[in-house]
Amino acid sequence: MNLYAHSPEVAAALDAGRAVVALESTIITHGMPWPRNLQTAQAVEQAVRDAGATPATIAVLDGQLHIGLTGAELERLAQAKGVAKLSRADLAVCLAQGGNGATTVAATMIAAELAGIQVFATGGIGGVHKGAEETFDISADLQELGATRVTVIAAGAKAILDLPKTLEVLETLGVPVIAYGQDDLPAFWSATSGIKAPLRMDTPQQIAAAHRMRARLGLPGGQLVANPIPKDAEISQAQLAPVIAQATVDATELGIKGKAVTPFLLQRIFDLTGGASLEANIALVLNNARLGAAVSVALTAQNAASDAPSPKA
Repeated sequence: MNLYAHSPEVAAALDAGRAVVALESTIITHGMPWPRNLQTAQAVEQAVRDAGATPATIAVLDGQLHIGLTGAELERLAQAKGVAKLSRADLAVCLAQGGNGATTVAATMIAAELAGIQVFATGGIGGVHKGAEETFDISADLQELGATRVTVIAAGAKAILDLPKTLEVLETLGVPVIAYGQDDLPAFWSATSGIKAPLRMDTPQQIAAAHRMRARLGLPGGQLVANPIPKDAEISQAQLAPVIAQATVDATELGIKGKAVTPFLLQRIFDLTGGASLEANIALVLNNARLGAAVSVALTAQNAASDAPSPKA
């Protein structure tokens, strides 16, 4: 068995040198209930297509790493039970044991780089959890951003995290954190966080050029492009702060730890906001998919232009 398999759509796009955007799969298996998860996954893929690129949803099915899913495979994943949540630490084990798994940001980056896909759109990255000075709960996503050459489009780090500490770790790892179209760092469900972003870019072409320059310099790791949620879909920080605080207390009292923390908090916040957090989540993922496609299209065009022969004098 080959290490990974392309869907026919993704194989055709890569063979033709067309723009491709990687998409994670934990949002399908651990982010929302059936059938909303399938509907959202289909809408995100279509948003990428509508913006001129090919979507490559990444997952593990029966021990096979899939770079792109067919419609039937996407539906199967959306209805599957007991799907593992895969990061760098357990991706290989799931493959070796013939299991089923959904890829986190870290695992999706690994798979994208293996397949030669340079742009990945997601919802939000993991980061430093509140209280990490005692629990040492820090997402593997941050280390992956420091090691794997993929540009990641997200609405910032998830708002349940310690954003200043997450930013400090990314700086230590040498990861460019780029706010798109604004100076302030987005905070997932909220368009602004009150924290100034280290870098700002205003066009997909600028992001693509920076990606290419990092490769020319031989720098490891990727870029994090923090794309703010559309204003008409955001939930303000003032509304979210007490909700996140309550959800965090609930997680502590119930002894929720490790990989279970983020899904628990997201579900609790969904309950406490009467479902508003899910609607905002869907809006920001679609927004990131559109920007990811635009960046991939720009990157493909820039790569093609640099490979073209110079005109004769």
